[in-house]
Amino acid sequence: MEKRQFTVYGRVQGVGFRFYTAQQGTKLMLNGSVKNLSDGSVLVIAIGNSEAVNQLRQWLKTGSPAAKVERIIEQEYIGGREFTGFKIER
Repeated sequence: MEKRQFTVYGRVQGVGFRFYTAQQGTKLMLNGSVKNLSDGSVLVIAIGNSEAVNQLRQWLKTGSPAAKVERIIEQEYIGGREFTGFKIER
């Protein structure tokens, strides 16, 4: 079980990025969440098998059709929160 946290920077708010990320996370059968942060970035938490997390990692490099990803900071997710499914958070 891999637990990763991605902070995605660029044009990632107001372009459907959270919606498409949640779709991708669900398709890959990951647990986690995606939410906008106040600095204009998006936080993605992904928990699941290594191959699925890797596929999401690769997808995040491009993101939604209207997004322009400039950089991604990846860290191990060390939070204690339990996730069921992959959801958009407000």
